[in-house]
Amino acid sequence: MPRPFIQPFMPKKIQTDSGIIILPVYNEKDMGAVPENAGEFPYTRGIYPDMYRSKMWTMRQYAGFSTAAESNKRYHYLLGQGVTGLSVAFDLPTQIGYDSDHLLAEGEVGKVGVAIDSIVDMEELFAGIPLEKISTSMTINATGFILLALYVALAKKQGADLKKISGTVQNDILKEYAARGTYIYPPRPSMRIITDIFEWCSMELPKWNSISISGYHIREAGSTAVQEIAFTLSNGKAYVKAALEKGLDINVFGKRLSFFFNAHNNLFEEVAKFRAARRMWARIMKDLGATDPQSLMLRFHAQTGGSTLTAQQPLNNIARVTIQALSAVLGGTQSLHTNGYDEALGLPTESAAGIALRTQQIIGFESGIADTTDPLGGSYLVESLTSSVEQAAWDIIRKVDEYGGSVAAIEEGFIQNEIAKSAYQQQREVETGEKTIVGVNAFQSPEKDPTPVFRVDDSIRKIQTDKLARIRTQRDHAKVDQLLQLLNDKASSGENIMPVVVEAVEARCTLGEIADTLREVFGEY
Repeated sequence: MPRPFIQPFMPKKIQTDSGIIILPVYNEKDMGAVPENAGEFPYTRGIYPDMYRSKMWTMRQYAGFSTAAESNKRYHYLLGQGVTGLSVAFDLPTQIGYDSDHLLAEGEVGKVGVAIDSIVDMEELFAGIPLEKISTSMTINATGFILLALYVALAKKQGADLKKISGTVQNDILKEYAARGTYIYPPRPSMRIITDIFEWCSMELPKWNSISISGYHIREAGSTAVQEIAFTLSNGKAYVKAALEKGLDINVFGKRLSFFFNAHNNLFEEVAKFRAARRMWARIMKDLGATDPQSLMLRFHAQTGGSTLTAQQPLNNIARVTIQALSAVLGGTQSLHTNGYDEALGLPTESAAGIALRTQQIIGFESGIADTTDPLGGSYLVESLTSSVEQAAWDIIRKVDEYGGSVAAIEEGFIQNEIAKSAYQQQREVETGEKTIVGVNAFQSPEKDPTPVFRVDDSIRKIQTDKLARIRTQRDHAKVDQLLQLLNDKASSGENIMPVVVEAVEARCTLGEIADTLREVFGEY
């Protein structure tokens, strides 16, 4: 029998998960200075004066599963439903540099994303989709350079103008060490690959975002809102400094940096988090020498909180996702993905993905929220919270700086430990009832939920393995060997590896072969 809900004792001191005290009522004295207008440094109220009046945020749906051909069907469905940008999920073998026929790929092929082994898969993934006309975000990090090369090779094959190609490769390896785990190489060689991408994109793909510095997975691992932006902006500083050390121009590569944040349930703290992050990044970039206004602007994609979704009473997740999407829009996001209500159970069904997209569309076209810039600007509560979040985040950033920056702080385990302590505290509060989760530790229901679950069959691995066998018999073996050796040489000498990676994927070198070539040079972490 489910235990009856007992309203927990509410202490007089109410605070957010970040430890920010919430007052019973806010007045003008709590607000502090009124921020500048949107479109003006440091962009607290938004990076553009008119925001969504001029251009609605990009409505993406994160999708990828099974084979490239199956994922392609979902993409065409989503485009037909009104998405304005694609967001690709890759399976774990792809993320950590193993072809589908590798021994360690068994049981994981196509499960949490699409399996991409070669240019052949990329062609199937985007069949019938002109890359010059669609913005694509790819959630990939350790092998991000390979997937970017595959995307460019396909765009070239389609006859696209690379100067017009737009999208984002996540390419944020520091948060993998801190929170997620899909890394391959040690931190410092990984940083070198990332700056190679910065340099190459600045010359070849001027509209492409060469990194999406991600707080999303830091939050999913259990951080607070304050820790999310503090660690993310610290990682951002590390990438910028690495690029400067490589001799790159901050006013050039700075324009193509983007961020990826989580949107959780505490509506006002989340709005304050997004506003504070913009203000802080503008000041960080200015201190690092940026002068071009576009290089000072924090542009971000948001995704609703996967870790907030419950397997119990999953339809409740529609309400959670709506609140979270509202926080992202009210906070000024440039791009948004809304989770399917069934994602605590499995990959989203087509129906759940459709409802998630409609949630964005209703907010955008029916709520009136998009009609004015920064609707909560000037709110006593929101302005006070923005300043409180900012101050608390600066305190954490100073601690990271004392270690010598994010790379050193990760190597010492500081960032991982802080996230783990926060995750433990939040879970403890759920288990003791201090924190109420509807349907989980309160308002429980004895009924069995009938929600259908989307599963991917293990036969996908054989399909991919057979395809790999055909590719390896049909390609020019001498050219493959030559290009992989050239990649080894350039990685060893410190030259930019991106041009030869593009050549390699065009010659049908596989993702695993390219990743393994760099394993020989850099080792594994």
